Amino acid sequence: MDRKSFRYLASHEWVHLQGDVATVGISQFAVEQLTDLIMIELPAVGTKVTAGKTFGEIESVKAVSDLYSPVGGEVIEVNSSVTSDVQVLAQDPYDRGWLIKVRVGDPPQTAELLDLATYEKKVAEEAH
Repeated sequence: MDRKSFRYLASHEWVHLQGDVATVGISQFAVEQLTDLIMIELPAVGTKVTAGKTFGEIESVKAVSDLYSPVGGEVIEVNSSVTSDVQVLAQDPYDRGWLIKVRVGDPPQTAELLDLATYEKKVAEEAH
């Protein structure tokens, strides 16, 4: 997947839309901020998610953080590689470490999303 086509929430979740399927994950910056990941809790297939609302949690040695959905729709796939070994997410948050796939409506219901350049600027500001 081409990261330039991703859109981001200010809370560091990303979405890649292909047709009516949105792949959702968290950014490398979020993984780095959380540091040592312990576990992740994701919704079951068939769960309805709402743009801008929580859909799960990720736990690290530092904190438990909510995960927010960039899009609304129905969860059609959950990345079992990540739920069984959260280090997959730590090692590769964009390709192997995606979290859920959501079938979106037409037009897609989205939260306020940032393009890559705007997101990278936000990350640079947060890092200082």
